[in-house]
Amino acid sequence: MKSCQTSAKVATLWLLSLVIAGEAPAKAENYPTHPVRFVVGFPSGGTADIQARIMGQWLSERLGQPVIIENKPGAASNLSIQSVINSRPDGYTLVLLSLNNVINSTFFEKLPFEIARDITPVAGIAWGPIVMEVHPSVPARTIAEFIAYAKGNPGKISIASFGVGSMSHLVGELFKTMTGVNMVHVPYRGDAPALADLIAGHVQVYMGPLTASLPHIKQGALRVLGVATSTRLDALPDVPTISETVPGFEASGWAGIGVRAGTPPEIVETINREINAGLAVPAIRARLSDLSAFPMPLTPAQFATFIAAETAKWAKVIEASGVKAE
Repeated sequence: MKSCQTSAKVATLWLLSLVIAGEAPAKAENYPTHPVRFVVGFPSGGTADIQARIMGQWLSERLGQPVIIENKPGAASNLSIQSVINSRPDGYTLVLLSLNNVINSTFFEKLPFEIARDITPVAGIAWGPIVMEVHPSVPARTIAEFIAYAKGNPGKISIASFGVGSMSHLVGELFKTMTGVNMVHVPYRGDAPALADLIAGHVQVYMGPLTASLPHIKQGALRVLGVATSTRLDALPDVPTISETVPGFEASGWAGIGVRAGTPPEIVETINREINAGLAVPAIRARLSDLSAFPMPLTPAQFATFIAAETAKWAKVIEASGVKAE
C-alpha cells in the first residue's frame, strides 16, 4: 500500500507545483537576459541527450540567449534533479524530465527531494516507442507463442534491462505481472551493452527503445515480437501491438522540460510556448523522427497531469512486482 499512497501524494504535488509557480513574486519581463543552463541526467550522445540538444538549439535561436547543455548523469538521473533544485527559481536552469524521474519517485524509498513538490513541469518534448525483441534462437514468433514458451520454461528465460529500476526494467516487470510469466532479470549499464548481449544470445528478451534496436531488427540480428504502443507503428507496420495479445499493455519512453518550483509563471509559459512552436516545425519533427520519436506538445497543466498519471501507473507496477532499489 505504501507505493500507492505515495503515488497519490506525488500526483497531487505535481499539480500543486503549478500553483506554487503561480504564486512566485518574481517578475520576468525581460527573460532571458543571459545564458540558460539545460541539465540532462544522461550521458552525451544518447537519445535523451540528442533530443535536449535539438530543443536547446531551437530555444537559443528563439530566446536570443545561448542554452547550454550540461550532462549530469548518475544516480538514475537523480543528480540532475538535485542540481536544478539547488538553483534559483528564475528559469535560467532547465532540467530534462523523463519516465525515469517518475519511476524514481516511488522506486527509491528516500530521496533528498520530492520531485513533485520541487519541480514544475513546463513542456513535453517527445515520446518514443518501446519494442519487445528476442534473440533469433528463441522459437517464439508472436507474443502469444512467447508467453506459452516462457510458461513452459519458468525461470529459464533471461530478460535484459538497462539498469535496475530503469524504464526497460519496469516495462519488463509490467509484462511479467500482466502475463504471469517468470523470467530472470539481467540488468546492464545502459541500452548498448544490453543490446550487445541480446544480439550475442547471452540473454533472450529485451524491452527496449526502438531507436537503437531498429537497425538490428532490419538486419535480422533481432526479432521483434510486438510494440508497446497503443497502435501499430509506420516503421514496423507488420508488427502487432503487445496489447493485441495482452489487453491494456502500453508503455512508452518520453522526455520533457521542468524548472525549479517557484519559477515565475510567465517564464514557464514563455518556455512552453517556444518549445511547442519548435515541435510544429517540420525540420525539428524530422530530426525527432530520425530518433524514432514523436512530438509531444502539451501545456504546463497538461504535462503535469500526464506526469501524475505516469507516476501513479508505475508506482502500481513497482508495488505489484516487489522490485526494490539496490
